[in-house]
Amino acid sequence: MFLVSIANTAQTFTEQDSLRGSITPERAWWDLNYYHLDITVNPDEKYISGKNTIRYTVLDENQVLQVDLQPPLKIEKITQDGKKLKFVSKTNAHFVTLKKKQQKGNVNEIVVYYSGHPKEAINAPWDGGFSWKKDENGEHFIATSCQGLGASVWWPNKDHMYDEVDSMRISVTNPKGLSNISNGKLEKIVENAKTVTSHWVVKNPINNYGVNINIGDYVHFSEVYEGENGPLDMDYYVLKDNLEKAKIHFKDAPKMMEAFEHWFGPYPFYEDGFKLVEVPYLGMEHQSSVTYGNKYKKGYLGRDTSGSGWGLKFDFIIIHESGHEWFANNITYKDVADMWVHEGFTAYSENIFVDYFYGKEAAEDYVIGTRKNIQNKTPIIGFYDVNKEGSGDMYTKGANMLHTIRQLVDNDEKWRKILRGLNKEFYHQTVTTKQIEDYVSAQSGRDLSMIFDQYLRDYRLPILEYKITANNLAYRYVSVIDSFKMPIKVVINEKEQWIFPSQEWKTTAAPTNITTVVFDRNFYIHTKQL
Repeated sequence: MFLVSIANTAQTFTEQDSLRGSITPERAWWDLNYYHLDITVNPDEKYISGKNTIRYTVLDENQVLQVDLQPPLKIEKITQDGKKLKFVSKTNAHFVTLKKKQQKGNVNEIVVYYSGHPKEAINAPWDGGFSWKKDENGEHFIATSCQGLGASVWWPNKDHMYDEVDSMRISVTNPKGLSNISNGKLEKIVENAKTVTSHWVVKNPINNYGVNINIGDYVHFSEVYEGENGPLDMDYYVLKDNLEKAKIHFKDAPKMMEAFEHWFGPYPFYEDGFKLVEVPYLGMEHQSSVTYGNKYKKGYLGRDTSGSGWGLKFDFIIIHESGHEWFANNITYKDVADMWVHEGFTAYSENIFVDYFYGKEAAEDYVIGTRKNIQNKTPIIGFYDVNKEGSGDMYTKGANMLHTIRQLVDNDEKWRKILRGLNKEFYHQTVTTKQIEDYVSAQSGRDLSMIFDQYLRDYRLPILEYKITANNLAYRYVSVIDSFKMPIKVVINEKEQWIFPSQEWKTTAAPTNITTVVFDRNFYIHTKQL
C-alpha cells in the first residue's frame, strides 16, 4: 500500500492522543453491549449531573477497564454490583480497577456517576460541546455536538469508534415547559414537580458521537414514509414559531429518503425511525436524530457551494446530514483517520440526490462544480491510533474520486449495486478504509488500489500532459504515484474512445489530422497541453 505522502508527516502527538485514538489494552478486553445514560440538565447553571450504566461482555480476562470523560466534568464515583471502585485518571482517560473477577464470556456492568459544567461549544458543530443558547422568545435552546472532539466531552463512555454499543436508553431530565429530543424512539415522559424526564430507546447499534440531546420549546409533526422495508416513522421537531415554514421546507426529507433508498439501499434504522430536530447550530448527523439549523434555506445557508445552480434545488443540511445515516451511522469508520468513508461518500450523496431528481448531467454539473473548493495540499487519510483526521478535502475530493470511479465502472446499474452492496455487506459495522477499497475493487471487477492510493494517500492532483502532432495524440501522467495508470475517456475528432495513460509517453493515432481533443470532464484530473 502506498505510504502517506511526505507532505503529511510533520506531526507530533501526545500520550493523550494515543489514549484517545488507540485501542488500548484497557479497552480491547471488553465488548460494549448497552448504555443507559441518565442525566439532569440545569440550563440556568449550565450544569449537568447523572450517570451512565455500561454493560459489557468480557472477551479476555483483565481487571483494569478504561472509561473516558473530559474535564471540566468530574467522575464522582464508579460502582460494580453496588461496590465502589478505585480509578486512576490521566486527564480524559480513567482506569478503573475492578474487584469482581472478570471471566471470559461473562456479562457485567459498571455505573459511572459524574457531574459538572461541560465544555461549551465555541463553534458548533466543528468545535463542539454543549450549545447553551436562547430562542427568539427567550426560551432555553440547548444542543450537544461532539464529532472528533469525542462524546466524552459530555458523557462518560468507551470513547473510541471501533466498538459501537448494541443498544441504548437515554433519559434526560430538564425544566418543565421544554422538551428533550434524543436518538431512537420516545418511550415515555415522566412529569416531576418542576421538571420533566424523557426516556428514549435506541434499538440499533450507535456510535458515540451520534448520541445527542436537544432541549427546546419544540413542537412536533410527523408522517409515515412507505419505504423499502415497510412503513417508516419520520418525525420533525422544530421551534414553535417555525412550524408552518418547516411543514413546507421539510418536504425535502421524504424526497431524500426516496433517492437514498434507491441508490444506497433501505434506511438502516427502521426500528428507531428518522427525525429532523431543529438546533441552534448548522446541523449534524446524529443517528435517527439528524439535527438541523440551515435557517430554512435552500443550499448551504442560501448558497450553492457548487456554483452550478443545482445546489439551490435542495436544502444542503437535510440532504447531506441525512446521507450520513448510510455512511457514518450504518457504515462507521474504526479510526478517525478514515473519516473520508463518512464524508466522501456523504458529499457524494448530494450528487446522487441531484442525479435521482434532475438527471445525470445535472449531477455531473454539481459534483464538478464543487472542485473549486478542493485544496490538494495534504492527504485525505490522517494518522492512525492518535485520533487525527486527514485533510478537509475528504468531502469534495472524496466525492469527486467516487464520481471518477463511477466512470471506470462504466455501468450505472452496476455502480448502484456497489453502493447498495456496501450498505448490505457492512450493515451496522465499523470498518477500515481497506475493507471499503477492497469491496469496491472486487465488485467493480477492477483493481482500483492505485486510484485510492493517489486520491486518498497522496495530496497531488494527477496531471495529464498531452501534445498533438498531425494525426497523433501523445500523452502521459505526471504528479502521480509510481503505480498510477488510470484510463480515461477522450473524444478525438468527435469520436469517443478510451486511452490508457501511464507515466511513460504513449500515442494514439487518428485516421485524419486531429482537429479537436476533449477529455471527459468527469475524471478528476488536470490536463495540460504542451
